[in-house]
Amino acid sequence: MQFLGGNRRKLRLADDQRNACYPHSLQFYLQPPSGNISLIEFENLAIDRVKLLKAVENLGVSYVKGSEQYQNKLETELRKLKFSYRENLEDEYEPRRRDHISHFILRLAYCQSEELRRWFIQQEMDLLRFRFSILPKDKIQSFLKDSHLQFEAISDEEKTLREQDIMASSHSLGGVQLELESVYKIPFADALDLFRGRKVYLENGFAYVPLKDIVAIILNEFRTKLSKALALSTKSFPPCMRQLHKALRENHHLRHGGRMQYGLFLKGIGLTLEQALQFWKQEFIRGKMDPDKFDKGYSYNIRHSFGKEGKRTDYTPYSCLKIILTNPPSQGDYHGCPFRHSDPELLRQKLQAYKIAPSGINQILDLVKGTHYQVACQKFFDMTHNVDDCGFSLSHPNQFFFESQRILSGGKDVKKESVQPETPQPKPSVQRSKDASSALASLNSSLEMDLEGLEELLQ
Repeated sequence: MQFLGGNRRKLRLADDQRNACYPHSLQFYLQPPSGNISLIEFENLAIDRVKLLKAVENLGVSYVKGSEQYQNKLETELRKLKFSYRENLEDEYEPRRRDHISHFILRLAYCQSEELRRWFIQQEMDLLRFRFSILPKDKIQSFLKDSHLQFEAISDEEKTLREQDIMASSHSLGGVQLELESVYKIPFADALDLFRGRKVYLENGFAYVPLKDIVAIILNEFRTKLSKALALSTKSFPPCMRQLHKALRENHHLRHGGRMQYGLFLKGIGLTLEQALQFWKQEFIRGKMDPDKFDKGYSYNIRHSFGKEGKRTDYTPYSCLKIILTNPPSQGDYHGCPFRHSDPELLRQKLQAYKIAPSGINQILDLVKGTHYQVACQKFFDMTHNVDDCGFSLSHPNQFFFESQRILSGGKDVKKESVQPETPQPKPSVQRSKDASSALASLNSSLEMDLEGLEELLQ
């Protein structure tokens, strides 16, 4: 998605195209939005989404979830903020588009910490639960299919054949006539929570789940997918770049060596010149730097690294070897390789913060002690991605990123730029990955749309 500085003309889509974009009033948000959006609309959508999720939170405290009062008041909030909530309403494209884009904007903003992620996921789950509860029964099967959930409603004949077993196993059906209730056949692995509570009938590897119980499974699937999506940007950055980004966010400044190492890495995963100028300027201004000072003292170097100033040569990202062997960091610097340039105890603390198991930390520290720094980083990759052998020889931070994206996206091939030596290249050929876009947007959007910034906008 691209963000534009001014207002934009909205694209006019034919009715069939509009319906194909958003066939339901709820969704699993499996694909990020595409197209252009103005910064004004970006900000407004973010504010409205925060208002909605705060309303969801407050209503969940004041009323019993699912009660008539809770349902009515939440529907009122959705209508007031112009988000989608019901099927079969006229002209629902725009509310559903707003819902789609605003979800992803806040997903970027709330991925910054475990506490923010937990709050965001809970409110989004409650919102999905409400929307699913008012979804017409004749729309449920198509929603499940569009959400890539392999849940099929069984026929009346199958229900009759298994009626006694289903009724005996499903406590939620007490007093309900089974012929009036939809029952879904789903893989056993997707119904483990019901199985543990002995609340479902199992047969030949499948669970037969009444509609009243399937919402818990849908919410669990949604939570799993959303949790994974919120964690992707962080996991794909190698430790050297995590270290630089953390320092930048805390200090709102990096010295030249850090700006070059981190800036070229971001360029390598798809950051454009315009995005880079905006990214660095916003962060430095947060450090109380005057915008004119940034334009005069720092923007030239950024344009230079993109081949727009000086000799007009386009610089490529630093390899692991260059980071390890040249320009070692001094006091106040954050560039370099954590495995080469960090004190062993400090490195141990960093690995603990990255949730590496004690045995894994010891393996990595042994490799560092033997000066096998790239192998230590590769071992870190294996441990953070739960693979025994990543299948490649790590030699570049951008390679770390793209291989991580490949694994996290389910093993599909990821287009990536060929890693060149870090000498200037007069005619670069850069192929950027679509999978990098979410990480780039997270970095850009988090600067403006973190929790504190949103709170200020709402006051």
